[in-house]
Parts: sequence; C-alpha cells; structure tokens
Amino acid sequence: MLENVQKELNAFAKYVISQSRANLTRSKKNSSKQLYNSLDSDLKVSKNSFSLSFLMEDYGVFQDKGVSGVKKKYNTPYSYTTKMPPPSKMDKWIVRKGIAPKDDKGKFIKRKSLQFMIARSIFNNGIKPSLFFTKPFKKAFKNLDKDIVKAFKLDAEQLLETTINN
Repeated sequence: MLENVQKELNAFAKYVISQSRANLTRSKKNSSKQLYNSLDSDLKVSKNSFSLSFLMEDYGVFQDKGVSGVKKKYNTPYSYTTKMPPPSKMDKWIVRKGIAPKDDKGKFIKRKSLQFMIARSIFNNGIKPSLFFTKPFKKAFKNLDKDIVKAFKLDAEQLLETTINN
C-alpha cells in the first residue's frame, strides 16, 4: 500500500545520495572513498508511517558541518577545545595524497613529525564546512512535500478504484 509515496521517498533518497557523492568528488574530499561508499539510506515502512534515515561514516557529519578550530571559527556546532585529532590517523591520508615535504637541507620530513604538524593545523584551523550532504538534502526537501502529496493522491485514487471494483 502507498507504493507511490514509497517510490517518491526512494527517489528523494537516491537524489540526495548521488548529489552528496558528486559533491565529495568535486570538492576533493574523497581520497579513501570510505565516506563516499558509506552513504546510504534506510526506508522503513510500517502500517501507519514511513521512516527515512540517511547513513554515513561517523566522521561524515564533521566533513559536512565542519569543525571550529582553536584559532579559526566556523558556524558549526562542533569545535576542538582541548584535544587535538590523533596524529596517527593522518598517516594513510598523507600516503594517499603523496605528501612528502623536505626540510631546508633537502631531507624528507619524518612521517611522525608530519602527522603531528597536520593534526596541530587541524586543531588550530578546524575543518571548513563542505555542506556536501546538507545542500542536496535541503534542495530536494523543498519539493518533497509537493511530490509526496501527489504520490499520496495517486495511492488514494488507486485504493478507491480497487475498493470500488471489488
């Protein structure tokens, strides 16, 4: 029952996810593809209601909304205050990005030092909000109510036809 409403919610979710993935790629925040691949939706249909949830890696919220640093602030509910991000988490990202700076003498900077410098920079400057998910969600949500009403009308008409014909 309410197949058209269900189709409309699935189309809404599909649009939001595809646009979010495109935004991640366009903004070059897709180096490991982990966040990109984790974007998903979960539509639960019960007798009297629908529930649509969007899923992503936990850190996706911080990429989307941003995180204020100690020195640089953004309009976000998240901020670094006393704890710096763990430098060891920067290792794979450094390798994927091919970051290998040299010092004044031409020697490569040790990886642990580089990890610490990047973590400290994130702690001080934060993470700029990308809104990779928020923008497509808000854009699609503006039209959702009209689309749901149309779909519900179609479902109601089909229900009446089925009831009258039986």
